[in-house]
Amino acid sequence: MSDDHTHVQEFFTARAADWDRRFPDDGPAYAAAVTEMGLREGDRVLDAGCGTGRALPPLRAAVGASGVVLGADLTPAMLEAAVRAGRDRDGQLLLADVSALPLRTASLDAVFGAGLIAHLPNPAENLRELARAVRPGGTLALFHPIGRAALAARQGRQITPDDLRAEANLRPLLAGSGWDMTSYVDEDTRFLALAVRHG
Repeated sequence: MSDDHTHVQEFFTARAADWDRRFPDDGPAYAAAVTEMGLREGDRVLDAGCGTGRALPPLRAAVGASGVVLGADLTPAMLEAAVRAGRDRDGQLLLADVSALPLRTASLDAVFGAGLIAHLPNPAENLRELARAVRPGGTLALFHPIGRAALAARQGRQITPDDLRAEANLRPLLAGSGWDMTSYVDEDTRFLALAVRHG
């Protein structure tokens, strides 16, 4: 395991037990982002870096009982918190790294990634791995329940020009990784970039 993975696991392990209590009002933002993905009944969707599984209930609602919902995370403590919250009823939880998903090529219709991009050790390579697992024409949603400026203020820092979530950086990163960005929103109340897998 690389130092990046160890750092991510340590960061989230220390916060897993309190994660949902720290952000109790994010549910509607997650549901709205899932709605914008345009998922259909029977779709197969992955919540990449699912954490405590906050996106799993709206993903299940979107794809219905005939759909497949997977939640993958690198940190066992976050998956344990998802189980304690009962979110394993809405999707199958996988202890897995998004850099090497245990999924067949083109086996998914969509990927949802909340807060994911900032924690990817090799963003271009990791986004290519997500593209590998998604069928051509499938969807990727990169989401955060608050926008870049609000997040930076919460963390006591300034937005920098090299922020991967900046549209000028994210669009070419996605394009070089198998995705075409179709929409981009960065407001105080949310960040959402939607992309479609190259055909």
